[in-house]
Amino acid sequence: MIKSMTAVFALLIASMTIAQAADWPQWGGSASRNMVSSEKNLPPTFSFTSKNLSWKAKLGSHSYGSPVISGGKVFIGTMSNTPYDKRRSMSGGGAMACFDAKTGKFLWQLMIPQFVMPSKNFNFDKYKTGVCSTPVVEGNRLYFVSNRDELLCIDTNGMADGNAGPFKTESVFISDESNPAIPTIPTDGDIIWRIDMIYNKDIFAWPQDAADCSPLIVGNYIYVSPSNGVDRSHKKLQRPNAPRLIVVDKKTGRIVARDYRKGPTKIYHGEWSSPSAGKIGGRNLIFFGGGDGVCYAYSAKPGPAPKGQKLGSLNMVWKFDVNAAAKRVGRYNSATGPSEIVSTPVFYKNRVYVATGEDPAHGKGRAALACIDAAKKGDITKTGKIWVFTGIDRSVSTVAISGGLLYAADYSGRVFCLNPDTGKLIWQYDTEQPICASPMAVDGKVYVGTERGNLFTFAAGKKAQVLGITALGSPVTATPSAANGILYVMNQNTLFAASLPNNRK
Repeated sequence: MIKSMTAVFALLIASMTIAQAADWPQWGGSASRNMVSSEKNLPPTFSFTSKNLSWKAKLGSHSYGSPVISGGKVFIGTMSNTPYDKRRSMSGGGAMACFDAKTGKFLWQLMIPQFVMPSKNFNFDKYKTGVCSTPVVEGNRLYFVSNRDELLCIDTNGMADGNAGPFKTESVFISDESNPAIPTIPTDGDIIWRIDMIYNKDIFAWPQDAADCSPLIVGNYIYVSPSNGVDRSHKKLQRPNAPRLIVVDKKTGRIVARDYRKGPTKIYHGEWSSPSAGKIGGRNLIFFGGGDGVCYAYSAKPGPAPKGQKLGSLNMVWKFDVNAAAKRVGRYNSATGPSEIVSTPVFYKNRVYVATGEDPAHGKGRAALACIDAAKKGDITKTGKIWVFTGIDRSVSTVAISGGLLYAADYSGRVFCLNPDTGKLIWQYDTEQPICASPMAVDGKVYVGTERGNLFTFAAGKKAQVLGITALGSPVTATPSAANGILYVMNQNTLFAASLPNNRK
């Protein structure tokens, strides 16, 4: 039976047309953050040596953000201990690396030293996770959040086309006490502008564990979260007035606006979600999952500065408390208590889909996946509730909605298929392996990576069917990306580019 199914599947693959070229320039591919690609003719499985492997490239020792592909290049955040700069020995820091999308040739990297703790109460970057932020590319500019909680704008060509300004001191930026300033070379990264979100007095954030927000571009603005959170005590908010989101002019790096919290600030642990966007009734909205388990919608157009403030205001349109809607009450970090939102809200057909979850170090526990009417206003916890699925455990994964089906995953290792209109469970499959990555729906398949180093490939549809499992040797915590006929998959230290032989030019 299995052999016959494999043969049929092989025939289907052979009959497919060559994929149309399309980039994947940001987290989720588009501002909606729906983890769905229109690419075709992608392999269900591959291995380190199989014919379905186009190339592989060495990264640092740990890598968590997903690759983005634009203009024939692949950009990926990782650790600073990559093998590409023999002039420096830098451990504990981060790097943004760039490779040729067709060949995997290393092009350049921006190395970023480790964050130096100004206070023993900081609990930031203790895991030394490097650059966790998935970048966004527009034209020849790339934007991401560094391992030091900086919003950086850099040149997609690196120093190969010279040092573009106004930032000119890259040699100092990429040095530290053990690595004095060294003249830059063409394979170094080129910073255009920089915002330090910890020390900037208009932001003044206190990130917890990691800064991992993936920036969002809408029009002339960048929207990004500084990942504010509690201190080492895991109870106290040192900087309760730090914003959830800031708005930055993408060309100049000028901070234009921020949200101003009303009432007491509640953050269970950290604010690690990334913003998404959608248009409702002709108005662009920005969606963000808060560290209090509340999903927020803001008007994308900044308003005037409140009295006594310098920056404009990012004005809230509605809020939806996922914990309250799911009746997750009680003590945080208990098996059935409330959680923050780590996943990214997905905008789809005037609705927002988002799951609650916690730091995976907290283990398993019950959570919720909500479908929200994005056209409402005010506190819409009751009025905006379309459905809430409570059969899911804590999740840090973003959903994928494709072909009239919604795919989700939880940290317990289960993959779910739901009806996106009703929330009805269609099927679930237990991988028996923790999942931090998000499902990626593409080419009639759903790819899901696990912490045990396996990439599961499911058939998209109303039946749970595993097409293959690719063993990659170390945890797969980043979500795959698909672009120009290639599937890009990472384990902790290697980037793989997989494609079928007849899909290569």
